[in-house]
Amino acid sequence: MSNAEFSPVDWVRTQTETILSTGTTDGVQVQDRPIVLFTTTGAKSGKKRYVPLMRVEENGKYLMVASKGGAPENPSWYYNVKANPQVTVQDGEKVVELTAREIDGDEYAHWWELAVAAFPSYAEYQKNTDRRIPAFVLE
Repeated sequence: MSNAEFSPVDWVRTQTETILSTGTTDGVQVQDRPIVLFTTTGAKSGKKRYVPLMRVEENGKYLMVASKGGAPENPSWYYNVKANPQVTVQDGEKVVELTAREIDGDEYAHWWELAVAAFPSYAEYQKNTDRRIPAFVLE
């Protein structure tokens, strides 16, 4: 996957480079919380793109939270996943191919609780934006 593109954001690119060079997400954290590395496919370009996000996992399923730090708009990767739901997930040394599905209702409520438990800043991000932060379950 060396042809995948890195984030233009320095600290995100550095995280990704660390994961790729060590072969594991172990030890790469944000606010002392673990992350996983998602590889998505660009909606328009078709290029692979690395997206490191907070680790929210339950029974082998993962959650992608499109928080963008509580910004008023969704992150660009949100549209890539909507268009191309096949996503590669690296958690530690384990790499799996999963399919993303946007969630709502009771399922969203359940996963949102897990997301906030995994990364409490998500609750603050939601307060900072008028949009409901979208989320995808990958299974």
